[in-house]
Amino acid sequence: MAGVLKYIKDEPGQKTAVLIPVKVWADLNTNYKKLRQKLKVMNDIHSALHEVYDARKSGKKMKTLKEFLDQCSC
Repeated sequence: MAGVLKYIKDEPGQKTAVLIPVKVWADLNTNYKKLRQKLKVMNDIHSALHEVYDARKSGKKMKTLKEFLDQCSC
């Protein structure tokens, strides 16, 4: 990918911006969206595990997975 990048430099020669082909940008954007979705799922799982931990710690009764799935209209 490095060969397709074009840099814009200021007067002293410092890189200030980069140009990339639209196809490369689209691929990067697609991968970024997939990673954001994966991060959301992982964060949701993390939150759910904390919820279970807190419920067990407090003695709160929770549904079993079977009870949850039986109730679900999936």
